[in-house]
Amino acid sequence: MKRIFDILLILFSLPLILPAGVLIALLVACKLGRPVLFIQARPGRTGKPFRMYKFRTMTDERDANGQLLPDHVRLTRFGSLLRSTSLDELPELLNVLRGEMSLVGPRPLLMQYLPLYNDHQRRRHEVRPGITGWAQINGRNAISWEQKFDLDVWYVDNRSLWLDIRILFLTIWKVFKRDGISQEGEATAAPFTGSGRAAGERD
Repeated sequence: MKRIFDILLILFSLPLILPAGVLIALLVACKLGRPVLFIQARPGRTGKPFRMYKFRTMTDERDANGQLLPDHVRLTRFGSLLRSTSLDELPELLNVLRGEMSLVGPRPLLMQYLPLYNDHQRRRHEVRPGITGWAQINGRNAISWEQKFDLDVWYVDNRSLWLDIRILFLTIWKVFKRDGISQEGEATAAPFTGSGRAAGERD
């Protein structure tokens, strides 16, 4: 039911999604250059990597040694607007149609985080990752990593079609309010460096 729900909702939304996607792609090309898409390997269900698509929100500015400048320097006002409205996530709908993601589920994080998870946190990979999720409507980037992972695992244990519908509606409300876009002092969120709790230990 979840998979069918995802596909039907995307197909019914295409008359709105396609024009918006084309317009955003043109704006990204004009303001940030090409490529317009940011493509990166992310862990999916069971940690299996897939190529996730997003609209680009940062420049490619580098220092004298050829290293990329910090995120807060490369994140433009236009890119920040795309992130705060979650419009940069629109290309992930292709990942949903391909079966690599779902509309709702734990957000796909970075591949290098996989070895840092304890047993409890690793459970977030028991389901497909999502464009939005329980953690996103309960703090997003403004809460700690441990809180995010606890919320992700709560979703894994309590997932249902009705919960997905609730999360989707609350996501729209959160986007309008622009809550939890970034952690204090960070362009988005501080990198995850591992949890101090033992594997499987919970608050």
